Amino acid sequence: MLQDIWGQARAELQKSVGANNYTTWIEPLRLTRLDDSEAGFATPTRFMSNWVSRHYSDTIRTELARAGQAVERVTFEVQPAGSPKVATAPEAPAAEADAPASPAVLRGEDDLAAPLDNRFTFNNFIVGKPNELAHAAARRVAEGGPVTFNPLFLYGGVGLGKTHLMHAIAREYQASHPEARVLYLSAEQFMYRFVQALRERTIMDFKELFRTVSVLMVDDVQFIAGKDSTQEEFFHTFNALVDQGKQIIISADRAPGEIKDLEERIKSRLSCGLIVDLHPTDYELRLGILQAKTEAFRVMYPNLEIAPEVLEFLARRITSNVRVLEGALQRLLAHASLLGCKITLDLTQSCLGDILRSSDRKLTIEEIQRKVAEHYNIRLADLVGPKRVRTVARPRQVAMYLAKQLTARSLPEIGRRFGGRDHTTIMHGVRKIEELKSDDRQIAEDVELLRRLLEA
Repeated sequence: MLQDIWGQARAELQKSVGANNYTTWIEPLRLTRLDDSEAGFATPTRFMSNWVSRHYSDTIRTELARAGQAVERVTFEVQPAGSPKVATAPEAPAAEADAPASPAVLRGEDDLAAPLDNRFTFNNFIVGKPNELAHAAARRVAEGGPVTFNPLFLYGGVGLGKTHLMHAIAREYQASHPEARVLYLSAEQFMYRFVQALRERTIMDFKELFRTVSVLMVDDVQFIAGKDSTQEEFFHTFNALVDQGKQIIISADRAPGEIKDLEERIKSRLSCGLIVDLHPTDYELRLGILQAKTEAFRVMYPNLEIAPEVLEFLARRITSNVRVLEGALQRLLAHASLLGCKITLDLTQSCLGDILRSSDRKLTIEEIQRKVAEHYNIRLADLVGPKRVRTVARPRQVAMYLAKQLTARSLPEIGRRFGGRDHTTIMHGVRKIEELKSDDRQIAEDVELLRRLLEA
């Protein structure tokens, strides 16, 4: 009967507080005591106990009374997930024993955490030279011991493994520290919740929520650039957590100093930890990823036949990013499993014609100019314009060099794309960069990084 009363009250609470709040705050509650004077509940964390007590005690009492069990007070006791269920009255078993002991995401106490993908673990992250440092740093943070870098800042292009590593860190840290609050969300979610808190005048609750986490993970931080109020709150949240010794992991599509419209003080703070670049994948890493995915698929389909040259062909032809590569392989494997045929090179070329054609796109001089201007944080108009100051002239020569190396365009045509310059100017710029590459380590690294980014 008591179980029926709580079940009826829960159904009404779902209507009155809304689906998100219900899932986050009410569903994790476990009834441990119910009589005329008191309804006692177990919660996974102290934070949740305090929050529910402040915001939902009266609502719970009202719904219990409507269900036929009026109580004088509602109390909450912290019992972490997995601890024995306590019932102080023999006739009052824990209601809804199959209800989750905590919200579905990271055992967090809020509805703003992003869901984690079960596929993204350290075990299935393929390590190669382009990502070995990022992987090692992520494993060190996930262990939860003392680290000398905070924050850990991961950056790189689309499909290079940033989100995979973020999810893997969150899962492993939470598994080894079940009492910890690990909060993983996107920068857009951070901004949305901040604006919502301002609108609903609950900014102090927002601050408490974020500044009591054990680990804060923010994906795609470049999206808060230009949002002044959000950047202000992010800055103070960052400082508060670092001062408490809490770990922060951030990801973005570029290094902190290259994120346009991001406040300088935030760039400085983000740069004080370990900044790791996930480089575009090389052939060996792409081939390793394909082999691992194929073996995993073979567990479900042991009769799968795929010619060895197929994986080598895909690793050489599809270089844009890992997601496109995996999608191409998935299409082939689905084709083979549905039709019961062997995957040959001819079948691959026929089945993946659209992907292969898009992978054969020709690099343009305009793309090179945009990427170089972005890398050196200068205006595209200045790069192709008449300015001759060193901060513009050197990047311009780098762009000329890359245009000569990575396209089939003639020197006069390259000159026309650089503001109508003579072909001898292009030749001088190319020779200058060739000379500097052997003497200036920074120029050599810049050219190599830009080349990899443009060929990715």
